Amino acid sequence: MNVQANLINRRKWASAGFTLMELLIVMVILGIMAMAVIPQVSISSDDAKLKTLDTNLSAMRSAVEVYYAQHKNAYPGAAVPATKPAGITTTAHAFAAQLTRYSDADGNIANAKDATYKYGPYIKGGALPKNPFNELNDVTIDAAETDITVKVSGGAGTGWKFYAKTGIFMAADGSHDTN
Repeated sequence: MNVQANLINRRKWASAGFTLMELLIVMVILGIMAMAVIPQVSISSDDAKLKTLDTNLSAMRSAVEVYYAQHKNAYPGAAVPATKPAGITTTAHAFAAQLTRYSDADGNIANAKDATYKYGPYIKGGALPKNPFNELNDVTIDAAETDITVKVSGGAGTGWKFYAKTGIFMAADGSHDTN
């Protein structure tokens, strides 16, 4: 009787697990499924970045145009204003400050709103949005170019490029410069 019970127990144990072949087949199927899913995740990530870039560009372009309309047809960053908080020494600094702080009709910048500094801020949060493709939010200003068909080099290492004579604002990450 013990021999027969042992034999039955061994059969139950042997049929309870998976064979090596079954495990290999499952692993191959999972690998094929992973190869189909991973590219879709990558494409979704790029689509999200493009939509974020489009939203950021739209918001920045709108802010620049409102600034232009309220400041005697002058774009932000065209020049470093005479009156400004400490630390604003370049046109790029002026551009960011003129859009994120209060200003008067001449483009002078202040940290607080009053009767003179009544315009802005045009961008909330105290900083320009980041370019989602290079995670940078600083800007290169070209204050000389007037021909919008000329592709001007520069902007490497920054998130954005702005042409102060024409009001053209674009991404500065190489592959998305024309958006």
